[in-house]
Amino acid sequence: MKSLERELRELRDSGRKLLVPYFMGGLTDSWTDYVAAAVLAGADAVEIGIPFSDPMMDGPVIQEAALRALSRGTTLESICDDLTRLETTVPLIAMTYYNIVLHYGLERAAGKFAASGISGAIIPDLPLEETAPWIAACDGADVATVLLVAPSTPEERLDRLAATTQGFAYASARMAVTGKSEGGGDGERVVRSIRRTSHVPALIGIGIATPDQARDAAAASDGVIVGSAVVQVILDGGDASHIETFIRTFRSAID
Repeated sequence: MKSLERELRELRDSGRKLLVPYFMGGLTDSWTDYVAAAVLAGADAVEIGIPFSDPMMDGPVIQEAALRALSRGTTLESICDDLTRLETTVPLIAMTYYNIVLHYGLERAAGKFAASGISGAIIPDLPLEETAPWIAACDGADVATVLLVAPSTPEERLDRLAATTQGFAYASARMAVTGKSEGGGDGERVVRSIRRTSHVPALIGIGIATPDQARDAAAASDGVIVGSAVVQVILDGGDASHIETFIRTFRSAID
């Protein structure tokens, strides 16, 4: 079992609901200050986006953040180098696309992640059937491969995803790109399906934009991932103190 999963299981088994905010790496000169603020506010892990020019999963808010980061010359390497200067007590999880790690080199990318303190990776455009080379590259670096489970995933495939994912299962609440949505979506149903065969932590994401949505999603799962709503605060000019205050509202809601 990878260290990311051990840590998240321990927190879950203690009765804590997991809170994982998302930040776009390289969005500003001081982007790691936002990560530190989130940890101070009670984040249990932090997802770090590595910008890509053609994201398949990201909605308009994160697309805008990625474009701004890319315009600043942000790369996988620059993000990892920034993270080496960040002292944090929670796991870091990269969210990126396969072309980036393939171009960088699978083993080289996994090693770079590990050296910067990243212990998990979400690669949404990497199909289950083609994960073996990436997982093998990550095994020696103790980097967990986190897989997504969609509301439309057939039962047999869902069982294979639940058996293969490491760290946690990313239960997508909606058949949609990231961003604000109304209602709770299908996250609860997806989590129930995951739990049918696996005890891996199951976190709900996609469309979790308010503390009330986070509270309801956490009640049906092991925790939540909050992305676009957090990034929007930064795009609107919020500083680290604004992020700390914002994350605390989600922490309070799910507690």
